[in-house]
Formats: sequence, structure tokens, C-alpha cells
Amino acid sequence: MKNVPFKGIIAYPITPFDDHEKVNIPLFKHLVERLITSGSHGVAPLGSTGVMPYLSDEEKEAITEATIEQVKGRVPTLVGVSNLTTEKTIHHARFAEKAGADAVMIIPMSYWKLTDDEIVAHYDAVANKISIPIMAYNNPATSGVDMSPALLKRLLEIPNVTMIKESSGDIQRMHYLRRELGEDVAFYNGSNPLALAAFSAGARGWCTAAPNLIPELNVSLYNAVEKGNLGKAKDIFYQQFDLLKFIVSKGLPRAVKAGLSILGEEGGNLRSPLQPLTENESEELKKILSGLKNQN
Repeated sequence: MKNVPFKGIIAYPITPFDDHEKVNIPLFKHLVERLITSGSHGVAPLGSTGVMPYLSDEEKEAITEATIEQVKGRVPTLVGVSNLTTEKTIHHARFAEKAGADAVMIIPMSYWKLTDDEIVAHYDAVANKISIPIMAYNNPATSGVDMSPALLKRLLEIPNVTMIKESSGDIQRMHYLRRELGEDVAFYNGSNPLALAAFSAGARGWCTAAPNLIPELNVSLYNAVEKGNLGKAKDIFYQQFDLLKFIVSKGLPRAVKAGLSILGEEGGNLRSPLQPLTENESEELKKILSGLKNQN
């Protein structure tokens, strides 16, 4: 596939903060290193897990540079560059390319609901300013914009837009993309509870925060799918299903940070208005992780 550098488990690092809610770059690099050494096939900073909308331009640039520095080309990097305005999105996309990112991911953020033509023009304007591939990201829960399969098909007509990440939670979208665009369409699952179904529908990869907590299970699922061992893939998926549902329902940054603490890893602090999990939520997560540990 042309300009499609990603396959497999693409991991989202959280953005950790210190006691004063400043970005903790040394800790961020440590967390990125954990994702790489535990087997993730790609790293994707500055998504919803990395609380990208809560960061200043300078902080986004620092995270981008820290990611490239830590990864050192060992796996491909996919940097989130979304912004409300096309101008700012272009700025961050160009910065990511210059820093050495392999691709950028863009979700159409908006206050006013954008039309399909406005969204296409937005992606086209960014694509004209960079030479690296773009992943179009559909997540109506966070962006407030639901890009239809027909719109996603239009976006793929832009030369640089070579990948789609589908997070609407509708598995039929993925089947539609495969049926309409053929075997060569590079689409990725961003809905954790649909991981197995998405691979069965032909997803090339799974973009997820789960490798912060259960990298072995995530990679094992992908390996089983690649080998065509559906029975084993189902067993592995069902093992992690409760955790996948939990981290989505409680909020990825909050849940991952709490999970890291339970595992004995430093996860830093959150930035307001995000708050830590409650004591009851933390206990629930502890039981889920303990159950997974006992199974393996």
C-alpha cells in the first residue's frame, strides 16, 4: 500500500503532568519507551488519550519532539495535529513533518457543525502543505462531527490522505469501507470494544491506549489474527474485554493513569478539569487488572 506506514497495534501514550499541572517530558519519554519495548508497532501521541485539546501550541510541539527523540525510528510515529482552524492544523502538521513524524492524524474539530465540503477543504489544505501521509480520524463522541462513509471516501481522493481511523463504534462502517474501497483501503479501528470485530472486517491496525496497561494481550490478539487463528483470537479478546470497556467508559487519560499506578508505574497527574478515578472506580480497575494477571 502506498504511503501507509502503520500496521498492528498503534499505541497512545498519555500526557503526564507534574504537581503544578505542567507537562512532564521526562516521564512522558519513559512512558513512550514502555510502549515500544512492550511490543507496540507504532506510537501515536497527541490524541484524546494524550489530552491534545488541553495543551498549548508549545506543549504540543514539545510532546512531538520528545516522541521522535525517544522512538528513534524504531517504530513509525503518528502525531495528532488537529485544531479548530485550518491555519493552526497546517502549522502543527508542518511542525510534525519537520520533526520527523511518519504521518499525522487529523480529526475535524469544530464549534460550529462543519459541512462535508468544509471538511474536505480543510483536509485538502493541510495535505497541500505537507508531504507525509494523513490519517483521517472519525470520532463523533469527541469531535462532535460524524464523518459518513461517503465523506471518508471523498477524503481518500486527496493524495496525502491514505488512512482512515474509524471510532464511531459502528462496525458496519468498516464493512462499508472494505466493500466500497476494496482490499487496499487502509482503515484502522479506534473503538476498543470492537477490536476483534474490526480485525475480522479487515482493519489494518488498532489504535488504542490499552498497551499502557496490557501490551502482551493487545499484541497477542493481533498476532493471532495475522495467523488466522480465530479461536485463539477470540479467547485473547474476551480476556481483555472488561478492561477495554472500563477504560473507555471512565475516560482514557483518567483510567490509564490509575491503571499505571496500580501496576506500580508512575503515570503523573492530570490537568484540570480532569480528575482522578474515584476510590470505588480504582478498586474496580484493580480487580480487573488482578483478574488478568491471574489468567496469565
